[in-house]
Amino acid sequence: MKHLNRRKFVGTTAGLSLMTVVNGAQKSFALPANGADALKNMPLGIIKSANDPDVDLAKVRELGFGTCQLSVGDYSKDHAQRVKTALRKYTLEPTCLICMGPGKYIWNFYEGPSTIGLVPREYRTERVVRLKEGIEFCKEAGISAVLAHFGFIPENPNDVLYGEFIDVMKVVAGYAGDREIEVRFETGQETPVTLLRAIEDIGTDNLGVNYDTANLILYGKANPVDGLDVVGRYVRSLHAKDGLYPTDPKELGHETPIGEGAVDFPNVIRKLKALNFTGHITIEREISGPKKIEDILKAKRYLEELIRTV
Repeated sequence: MKHLNRRKFVGTTAGLSLMTVVNGAQKSFALPANGADALKNMPLGIIKSANDPDVDLAKVRELGFGTCQLSVGDYSKDHAQRVKTALRKYTLEPTCLICMGPGKYIWNFYEGPSTIGLVPREYRTERVVRLKEGIEFCKEAGISAVLAHFGFIPENPNDVLYGEFIDVMKVVAGYAGDREIEVRFETGQETPVTLLRAIEDIGTDNLGVNYDTANLILYGKANPVDGLDVVGRYVRSLHAKDGLYPTDPKELGHETPIGEGAVDFPNVIRKLKALNFTGHITIEREISGPKKIEDILKAKRYLEELIRTV
């Protein structure tokens, strides 16, 4: 069958029914829940700062979402209680706290390995402190997981930095486990095989993956459909994001609105169902302004239809 151009996707049942048969995928995966049950199994949300919880979280509801991933600048107990109160007020389910920094993060292939996450020695100590603050915040605010980019995990398991990373992650994961908080890896900087190795070498039972569909493409690390074969059993949540593979060896690929990039969302959703995934799907759009809201709402309609029908 002729491959469907994702740039021409439309949020209609007719258009989506064509997309769900690309590459004969119906023969490859089981099709568990459809319709309303599927939407309950894969609720949609957005990423939202909660620096002014009552105002910020009201906007999540205004856009028609019931879940969200949060970021904050204040990790105090008082602020955690304000966030918890606002979440209850707007009946929102928090899926993760995105906990990053301190220090600079440079999102490219040359400076990224020395600035992102816990792999670089220069920032490691202070970022472990920040992650512990985030874990305590999660416990206080009623958020079940902390999420971060942990860095360009070395592909070579014999690399000294790999061993150091595993050791420091055991500390972070143990601290979180003692407080019944899950630690989730944001995909992107490493191949799925390297991520799988790291999770199993760390070895605690509170590790999961926040599977970013676009990051695997933007970093040129994997096809997001195929990557689920490797780490799918650890996927607890998903960033619905789209993008294009890098063509400049110094820079990441470019993010696009959902449906205009290289992510095969029909087969991603289909494979998640085959894995009996029952987690949250969080729409991510890394631009600002009115176009961001427009793209998010368009993606919401598109993903809801996909979840119901594939």
